[in-house]
Amino acid sequence: MKLKNGLSKIILIVTALAILGVSSFAFAQNMTNATATPTTQSSSATPTKNDSLSKLEKAIKATPTIQPGEAPKPGHLDPSAAPGFLGIPGAPNIPLYLAFLWAVWVGWIFSTVGAFGGVMASVGHMAIFGFGAYASSFKTTSPALNKVITDSIRVSNQCLVGTSAAFSSFNYWRMGRVVVPLALALGAGSIFGSWLVPTLTAGKISFKEYSGYFGLFVLFLGCYLFWETTPAGQATKKKAKAATEAFEKMSKACTQSGESVMTGVKINSISLAKVNFNFCGVDFSFNPVLIALGGFVIASMASFLGVGGGFLLVPFLTSVTQLPMYLAAGTSALAVLIGMITSISTFLTAGTPIDWNLIGVELVGIIIGSYVGPKTSKYLSDKWMKRIFIVLALYVGIKYTTEGLFGIKILP
Repeated sequence: MKLKNGLSKIILIVTALAILGVSSFAFAQNMTNATATPTTQSSSATPTKNDSLSKLEKAIKATPTIQPGEAPKPGHLDPSAAPGFLGIPGAPNIPLYLAFLWAVWVGWIFSTVGAFGGVMASVGHMAIFGFGAYASSFKTTSPALNKVITDSIRVSNQCLVGTSAAFSSFNYWRMGRVVVPLALALGAGSIFGSWLVPTLTAGKISFKEYSGYFGLFVLFLGCYLFWETTPAGQATKKKAKAATEAFEKMSKACTQSGESVMTGVKINSISLAKVNFNFCGVDFSFNPVLIALGGFVIASMASFLGVGGGFLLVPFLTSVTQLPMYLAAGTSALAVLIGMITSISTFLTAGTPIDWNLIGVELVGIIIGSYVGPKTSKYLSDKWMKRIFIVLALYVGIKYTTEGLFGIKILP
């Protein structure tokens, strides 16, 4: 297969994905029109058929409310309170500047290492913005509202990661740091996993369950990445190390001379059994079938956790194909984009509400962070990027595992 023909097919596929993404966004907006103004229902209100109510409106209707003049109660709604998250009366109302700044951070970290954007988006929505504690307050009084808010957090995280993935993967592709056949193989497997899990779990996961498993997965990731820094872990990454050293040497030389870094991935051969490519003079290969299977497993986990999956894709790529972080970031981003389009569409089809006012501001921050990330990553060493990754993973993992699964708070 000639490289030129291969690139033509790749461009066609990416264009089709972009069109699908725009269609999904328009579909989401149309669905939001029916859920934009949820209201609490009193006993004297005109009866409304449940079939005409959105999932959020049904949950609100089933939630106990306080009477006028009555003191606030945990797990109860105050119909007279100002609307906050999702338009729910009394829900957290986040300052837009805080949402913007956090989104810039999420976009930067995802586009820099190709992972952890969904994890950081989750931390923001659950802890920084207080949506997690708010959902937990309805654990016993209104389990339905607890689960609706939890699902909204999951899909909101993915909206941010999907946007970051779209911009950062394009930037990395322009810099020649995306192994497109590898990303498409991952994406092919992720489509099924990103559809299956939201279909099975939407409206069925409480916030406590979600946060506990979220922390457990991230904790496992941190431990695994720490192992990779040991002599035993490093011994399995000879090719990645050689490519990383070659890229860092070339980048440093170009920086001193004022030239741009012109490396790029070169595809040597493509078949259903094996794909061969070269980066910075180092040869790599992978089995597309095995990669697609890995994409399915990772996308299934990511969809359950409401994240992008980059935090699993990057270790998978650096371990199975021995990619250096410079290639793993961009390749992971393109694979995440494919999974996010599928997962978000599935959640929205299931009636999961999204606070588009909040997401709109966050998307602007994501775009800025995603633009800056690829331009700054070449100034950070592969070793330091992984160390940052490990510290964040261990902190987040320990915090949410202990709180969600054991009800113990040991970290702020």
